[in-house]
Amino acid sequence: MAGSKAAVEEIEVAGHTVRLSSPDRVIFPQRGFTKADVFHYYLSVGEGIMRALRDRPTTLQRFPEGIEGEMFFQKRVPARGVPPWIRTAEISFPSGRTAAELCPADLAHVAWAAQMGTVVFHPWPVRAADVDRPDELRIDLDPQPGTDFADAVTAAGELRALLDELGATGWPKTSGGRGVHVYLRIQPRWTFVEVRRATIALARELERRRPELITTAWWKEERGSKVFVDYNQMARDRTIACAYSLRATARATVSTPVDWDELTDVEPDDLHLGSVPARLAERGDPHAGIDDAPWDITPLLEWVERDAAASQGDLPYPPEYPKMPGEPKRVQPSKDRDRPRT
Repeated sequence: MAGSKAAVEEIEVAGHTVRLSSPDRVIFPQRGFTKADVFHYYLSVGEGIMRALRDRPTTLQRFPEGIEGEMFFQKRVPARGVPPWIRTAEISFPSGRTAAELCPADLAHVAWAAQMGTVVFHPWPVRAADVDRPDELRIDLDPQPGTDFADAVTAAGELRALLDELGATGWPKTSGGRGVHVYLRIQPRWTFVEVRRATIALARELERRRPELITTAWWKEERGSKVFVDYNQMARDRTIACAYSLRATARATVSTPVDWDELTDVEPDDLHLGSVPARLAERGDPHAGIDDAPWDITPLLEWVERDAAASQGDLPYPPEYPKMPGEPKRVQPSKDRDRPRT
């Protein structure tokens, strides 16, 4: 992809005019990809990324001067200086504070964000119609030191088998790094707390089946060389880079939807800004059916009750959270003076 020589362009996207300034600014120095390349990449994967972003409050990870420059997360759309057609949704944080986040209604919203230096899109697992009840359960398989992408793929295979037993459909994608993300479209009937607990129950069942490979240990000192199921990605205000989002990596990798059967053969570094548009055009979107059959998570909530009866209750929340009801001590085990010693 080549950047434009013009200082400013005006481009029609989804019936709106979007400005593209400084198109030749280099965003990915090692690959030479420019701001125009990023902008047009997002237009080229429009169908796929809108499936991931439509009507979702979205945090923007911005790199105005490129990925080697200053980075910040933008959770609030400014009250002034934005196009009148930009839509927002009000979300509330664990602190009780609120923000009006970008809520893409069409591809012009994505293009506008790219013009603002957005590289990575982090949508909430909710829709604007009900921002307190997730419709997406996200499983983040995160390889720890001593493990790699192949281990995450093996863990994903165990997850696939478990979901098959439950009658649930999982939709895998690369993280853009060494991990694997698997999404479940669910009925928007439950709170963040309930969906997070359901995710913990699912993770614990995976851990029981493959304890040498998979861990739910929140504290890094307890994880070992395993794949961590990061259940706190389902906590309020914790987000994951969406399908077809670029990642701020040297190779400009993309968090790319894949079919289950190709997951064992895919190489994440081959899925990048320069290759994914052609892949999408040739193969179509592996997540095209993700919205077809939202799942009822009641079986997982029954596992929550089963685990609680076996003295396996809640697990620690992220450090920025207020203390949550039923949460165990949020103390690093090696620093917990009350912890029983063996």
